[in-house]
Order: sequence, then structure tokens, then C-alpha cells
Amino acid sequence: MIPLSDHNPVSRKALLCPLLIAANVIIFLFIQPSFAGKDAAGREEQFRFNLCHASIPYEVIHQERLADADPSEISNEGINPQALVAAVQQDCPQKSVWVSILASLFFHGGLLHLGGNMLFLWVFGNNIEDRLGIGKFALFYLVSGIAATYAQSIASPDSAIPLIGASGAIAGVLGAYIVLYPRARVRTLIFFIFITVADLPAVVVLGLWFVLQVFQGAGPGAASDNVAYLAHVGGFVTGMALLALFRPKRLPPPVWS
Repeated sequence: MIPLSDHNPVSRKALLCPLLIAANVIIFLFIQPSFAGKDAAGREEQFRFNLCHASIPYEVIHQERLADADPSEISNEGINPQALVAAVQQDCPQKSVWVSILASLFFHGGLLHLGGNMLFLWVFGNNIEDRLGIGKFALFYLVSGIAATYAQSIASPDSAIPLIGASGAIAGVLGAYIVLYPRARVRTLIFFIFITVADLPAVVVLGLWFVLQVFQGAGPGAASDNVAYLAHVGGFVTGMALLALFRPKRLPPPVWS
């Protein structure tokens, strides 16, 4: 299921959500080596960029740069740990672990990855920004993203595979949305035998999305999927929990259509 829009009016137009979308697109197009090519040299350039600038579970959990790590403590996931540490020592020995956690929220692995994340933020983010206000929403977004990074890192603490994408932070937005607007109607593209479009309650669309992340994250193929399912789960749960702390303002009840 792919959400296309929601029938959920806001009291004022979102400002931060479009800025976040613009920032993600600009970084993908002009800062990441997104179009370095699909040959071995291009893939290596992209991987080295992520090693130097994105969050890595080993660094997050151990609070130690890969450049300073003992190769024997790093998981061998098809990449020679000794070569990995040597590459980081050469390219980015002074990498900041905390800056990389924040930077990762704006990196993406491809056009589909970017487009899917930005679509979810566009559909659901404006209502959460409306309820929290720009300042609280910015903090909410970052905290959800950081929590998502830790959720995935705890599951694989010795991994050196970079974590990239805004999906953990956006999962926090989805968690808040399902709590605040469970009955909001979401225009959804459905693929099931045939393709159709239907208006479904947010609790159905986002609830099924969350259940899918849990089952895929716990499944035997999670490690090989190259998708941080547990980051999605962690961000979603964090977004739900943060509402108690951020105390969203009350708005007039919407008119459902």
C-alpha cells in the first residue's frame, strides 16, 4: 500500500516539512555521490562517502570511530574488517560520531528510497507539525531519528554497515499520526491482485505498515534485505511515546470526509 494523500485539514500550512523535503533532495542531488555510477568504482565511492559521513552501528554503540577500532571486534559482513579500518583511517580519521547520526537522517541510497520517504513525510508530516509547532516538531523529528538509529544499532552493535535514510525520523511522525488521527482517511494506492485506489483509515494504513516492519525485522531474511526495519520500529514507537512529552496543542475537531 502506498499513501497518496490524506483527508485531514490543518490550521496552517506546514513550513518545516517542505524545508526538510527540499534539504533531503538537495543533499541527494548535490552532496552525496548519488550518481557516481553502478560500476565497482562508483559503488566504492558511495560506500566510502557513507563510511565517512553516515552513522555506523559499531560507532554508535561503542562511541568509538572505526578509525580507532580493533578490527577483530567488527562483524565480518562480506567486508574485510582490516581493510575497512584502513580505509577509514585514510579517508576520515577525525569523523564525528554524533554529527554522523544527524547527517544520516538526510542521506538516501537511491531515488526510490528518497521518493518513498519524502512521500510519507509529505502526506503525514504537515498534521504533526501543525499540532506541535515548528520548534517542537523539529526536535521531535530529530529525537525520533536518533532513537531509530539506536534501535537498529542495538540489534547489530558490531556492524560496520552504514545506516542512511530519513525513514526512522519519519516513522516517528507516523507513530504520532496514528495516535492523534487514527480515523483520518488516507487515499491509498493498493496492490492486491489488481491495482486500485481507496480511502482507508490511518489506523489501517499505518498499523499494517508497522506490523510489516516488525515481522520483516524479526524474519530470517532481515540481515540480507539491506533495510533497517528495526530503525522503523524504533522510530514509530518513539514517536508515539514522545507525544506525552511534547504535549501537542488541541485543535478543533476535523470534519471527516
